[in-house]
Amino acid sequence: MSELSGIYKRQRKYMFLLLSVYVLGWGFTDYQSVFLGLLLGTALSLFNLWLLVRRTERFGEAIVNGTKVRSLGMITRMASAVLAVMVALEYPEKIHLISVVVGLMTSYIVIMIDYFFQSFHLHK
Repeated sequence: MSELSGIYKRQRKYMFLLLSVYVLGWGFTDYQSVFLGLLLGTALSLFNLWLLVRRTERFGEAIVNGTKVRSLGMITRMASAVLAVMVALEYPEKIHLISVVVGLMTSYIVIMIDYFFQSFHLHK
């Protein structure tokens, strides 16, 4: 398993933990639209993280093999974010827009927190 795959597995566990907390929040609180927005945004954020990891691995293989390098899929990741916002705008009574945007940023927050934990763990 490559180092990138190990990092992705660890971050994916954190994301699934957050998603389960959001499901519990959606089911047991009065803030269902907020938690549904967080669920939608975080689910698409997890998809974007998976897509980035997959494309990065292909990018590395292309560099090693000396073949033509394709993009890392920025347009696809942006399109998924636009899709999430469009869904939130279509159903504003069910899905909170700000929560969707925060959920879309979740993978980047998880990446930073994971980096700090790992660097602290290595220096310990």
